[in-house]
Amino acid sequence: MEAELCSAFSDPTRILMLYELDERPRTVTELTVDLNLAQPTISRHLKTLRDHGLVMAERQGTNMLYRLADRRLLDALDLLRAVMRDRLVHRANLVTESEA
Repeated sequence: MEAELCSAFSDPTRILMLYELDERPRTVTELTVDLNLAQPTISRHLKTLRDHGLVMAERQGTNMLYRLADRRLLDALDLLRAVMRDRLVHRANLVTESEA
């Protein structure tokens, strides 16, 4: 299950979409404008996020409104980002030490 969840995080566009949806629910059109991406691209990524249970959709008139399914998903992404930052600092320190 973890690998399946992480596969939804494997595309930077989907990660950006999750952060956008954390700010407020949005329609495909709003995401298209906010992320400056083509509508088919947004729709394809939203389908992946829905299939993995990361976003929910509800119909509002003729539009679908997408929202983040669980705020803890972004907490997990933030934690992963912190781990990666620490790894980069560690690697940079190794390079600096080896050059000294």
